Amino acid sequence: MNDYNDKDHHEDVKILHGMGYAQELSRSMSKFSNFAISFSIICILSGGINSFAQAIGSVGGAGAGIGWIVGCIISGMFALSMAQIASAFPTAGGLYHWGSILGNRFWGWLTAWLNLLGLITVLGAINIGTAYFFAGTFGPTFGFTGTDWQVVFFVAAITIIQAIFNHIGIKATTFLTDISGYIIFATTAVLVLASLYFAPAIDISRLWTFTNYSGEAGGNVFPQSDSIFYLFLLSLLLPVYTITGYDASAHTSEETKNAATSVPKGIVSAVFWSSIVGWIMISAITLAIPDMNAAAAQGWGMFFGTMDAIMPTGLKLALYFFILIAQFLCGLATVTSASRMLFAFSRDDGVPVFSKALAMVSPKYRTPVNAIWTATVLCILYVVLALSIKVAGTSIYVIVVNSTLVFLFLSFTIPLVAAMLNYGGPKWPQPGPWAMSAGLYKLVTVLSVVGMGIILFIAVAPPNERVLYVVLGFIAIALVLWVLVENRRFEGPPTGDRIAARKAAIAAAEKAVGERA
Repeated sequence: MNDYNDKDHHEDVKILHGMGYAQELSRSMSKFSNFAISFSIICILSGGINSFAQAIGSVGGAGAGIGWIVGCIISGMFALSMAQIASAFPTAGGLYHWGSILGNRFWGWLTAWLNLLGLITVLGAINIGTAYFFAGTFGPTFGFTGTDWQVVFFVAAITIIQAIFNHIGIKATTFLTDISGYIIFATTAVLVLASLYFAPAIDISRLWTFTNYSGEAGGNVFPQSDSIFYLFLLSLLLPVYTITGYDASAHTSEETKNAATSVPKGIVSAVFWSSIVGWIMISAITLAIPDMNAAAAQGWGMFFGTMDAIMPTGLKLALYFFILIAQFLCGLATVTSASRMLFAFSRDDGVPVFSKALAMVSPKYRTPVNAIWTATVLCILYVVLALSIKVAGTSIYVIVVNSTLVFLFLSFTIPLVAAMLNYGGPKWPQPGPWAMSAGLYKLVTVLSVVGMGIILFIAVAPPNERVLYVVLGFIAIALVLWVLVENRRFEGPPTGDRIAARKAAIAAAEKAVGERA
């Protein structure tokens, strides 16, 4: 049943015009599709499995049973605060746009680069994770052992395929991400039931039992430490890394029907269901482990070791196949998110020299094709560099993955703080149709800032102390570029008279892509 009519479409376009933008992208995403694209990027079958060792290799079962819940609460605060703003300002720019109009040009510009860097590198991290998962499951059959250059070619191939689906239209993308939502739910259900059924014994107390598995006891997932509290904080890396990417719902606002209500609901629902279903999955795998000491000692291979120990081969391979598909679709949705952010920033001349080209929308497919392929090429280049450069014998990929976490959540925090400071003022006089009370909204945002402090600490904690240098280096370079160049060049999103002046340009842009009046 399609209850989206011309009047609804007119209202969506009217809001977009009010912010100075044309309806160039195809507004065909349903409320479920908007939820599904964030749910697909979060993908508990990707981060939740590829990084499972971070829960056990820190404080044992409590890392899964308790750590997952704490980490999801942190992400949930960000999601709620983000949803409040997305309802009032539903544009493809999302975070960048909010930072600019609720803060200032610099806040928006810095948010854009942090978010773009985070999205490109997290796309690489997701697809590298998919490559390693393939190496640990079906790879040996094809001679794929997961060497650096094998991973590079694997990532290049799947990222190009993901870009092709994005190129040919949002309907193709949403069809696949809608399916991805069902695959994640169904595969997780089978994985949970099978894990509990084939578990040699179930000791529910594991989920709140703290055991120090740092150092050799935990396969060196984390360095040796005598502090259980410190190790518990490190266990939060699993849920915080997994439960991110929900800004995709905001980035696809201009392609979503009834965006002012569908987008915030998509953000919150994706985080809520990923958190609940993810906790059940992580807990079930933990309970299925035959011997916690032996599993912890396997380090990053403990998930595969557990499956090999308890699961029938046929069922195990079937689960691996659908997990692999879900991980591929996770990357596909991330291409969508990254390309929309790049498109929106370029539309406001945010990228020097190349903005005009990156802001082009295909009249045939109604997608930002140049932004899609640019994001794809940047991802592949990042993967080549990340796996080629070694620091003290360690691939810089490990360093950049944790840097990505900081970049993404900083890009969330800046506009959230700007919004809270201006809520109810001239820049943001009225909330959107989806809104919490003013007091609750501000409390949630303050808790998000506290959460950012925790995320920053665990991301730069040993053995990832080099992450701090990467983040500070990027911010220092950004400040220099802003002072010397961008402060004079970059005008930010249209406001005031600039919106009215774009009326003719908006009409021309919509005519060029065949948007109906």
